[in-house]
Amino acid sequence: MPANISRAKPHAVVIGSGFGGLAAAVRLGARGYRVTVMERLDQPGGRANVFRQDGFTFDAGPTIITAPFLFEELWKLCGRKFADDVDLRALEHFYRIIFDDGGHFDCVADDEAMRREVGRISPGDVDGYERFMRHSEAIFRIGFEQLAHVPFDSFGDMARIAADLVRLRGDRSVYATAAKFVKHPYLRFALSFHPLFVGGNPFRTTSIYCLISFLERRWGVHFAMGGTGALVRGLISLVEGQGNTVRYGCEVSQISVEAGCARGVRLASGEIIPADIVVANSDGGWTYKKLLAESPRRRWTDRRFDGSRHSMSLFIWYFGTDRKYADLPHHTILLGPRYRSLIGDIFDRKILANDFSLYLHRPTATDSSLAPQGCDAFYVLSPVPHLDSGVDWSRQAEPYRKAIAKRLSETVLPGLHDHIVTSRLFTPQDFHDRLLSLKGAAFGLEPVLTQSAWFRPHNRSEDVDRLYLVGAGTHPGAGVPGVLSSARVLDRVVPGASFV
Repeated sequence: MPANISRAKPHAVVIGSGFGGLAAAVRLGARGYRVTVMERLDQPGGRANVFRQDGFTFDAGPTIITAPFLFEELWKLCGRKFADDVDLRALEHFYRIIFDDGGHFDCVADDEAMRREVGRISPGDVDGYERFMRHSEAIFRIGFEQLAHVPFDSFGDMARIAADLVRLRGDRSVYATAAKFVKHPYLRFALSFHPLFVGGNPFRTTSIYCLISFLERRWGVHFAMGGTGALVRGLISLVEGQGNTVRYGCEVSQISVEAGCARGVRLASGEIIPADIVVANSDGGWTYKKLLAESPRRRWTDRRFDGSRHSMSLFIWYFGTDRKYADLPHHTILLGPRYRSLIGDIFDRKILANDFSLYLHRPTATDSSLAPQGCDAFYVLSPVPHLDSGVDWSRQAEPYRKAIAKRLSETVLPGLHDHIVTSRLFTPQDFHDRLLSLKGAAFGLEPVLTQSAWFRPHNRSEDVDRLYLVGAGTHPGAGVPGVLSSARVLDRVVPGASFV
């Protein structure tokens, strides 16, 4: 141990202040570590950062909170009450799916109302829907409650769940599983699109991710008043309340390794920060390929990442209007004329198609404070291929935005062009340049079965001792519950402060 590190209170450096990094910092602080979080941007949050423009407040990334207890647990570790700091509102209307033929499906909180909605679409599918939800619950009991917070350090850990994977048909895709239970195409989509929220292709993602359907029903869909950024600010207050530090504008250029053990980090400025342990909330591929470029690696080599499947990326347009669209719910999914073939364009053929399916977020449906009076704030998200597509986003971004604006104006936002008063874009190139995501992939490795659990980069690095990983690029995967759960794994794999 370097002599300048205090033996009384071991030092942990956390790279990145996304939800995973901040949750890790809180947990390490609660276990007696002195923690320094290094954030290269000028504000915390990572993908959940916030920007304000022309009187509007925009959450850059996550908008849906589905497992509030994971936040409540962090506040409890600090002897505080989550509800005292964050006003989290349960939504009665989860989201509306609008199909290209004009039909729609509303996903709502009330179980009986959901059965009626399924029956409105397809009376013969109500029984299948209920059987699917029971199947989703069975997967949830194994995949989330028993496995999401435990490490997969050895292949034996994977072998122990093999029987459950076989019984629950983890080899099937989410879509194929939904199709076994319901027949109507609306319902097959409504029960299978969730992998897109975590970077997966519904036609290929392991059916373990069917658990998301029950997770939504178990805890509901929530929104933090003030925006998702309110959760980030709350976590920062926990870290600082523990006497620990978040440093901004500090880009980590290298993880320092001595004799195969992480010993701290080097910043782009040249400053060296010694540490007893290092926790990387950075993109998994970036961590290994860039931050450990000079360190020998047996498992997570450059070649392995180059040969892996990466998630799709996202094109996001943030905009504000000088009028309200009061009939539009908080969350809307707007489908284009194609589904399976469009997914193929995005994930396999790496083609930027002329048509698209969209997720439209209108937070002012719940919290009017996020826009000036009489105005609405939006972001619209379109899944697109990552940077291996070769798309030049410096040239394509504005034409693509215009095409999306035209589609929205023709459907759910009439007259949109005449009411836009602020606008901002985020492209796959920004995921690469601003968030340091390999290939500009928005969610790290694609969550196929052979890149999940033991097959995913481990929470305890296999290549460097005293290095730990949290966030979307490690087990259990992307999405807010996933990245918060990755920090829970640290309680199992990081030694207590008194043992360092």
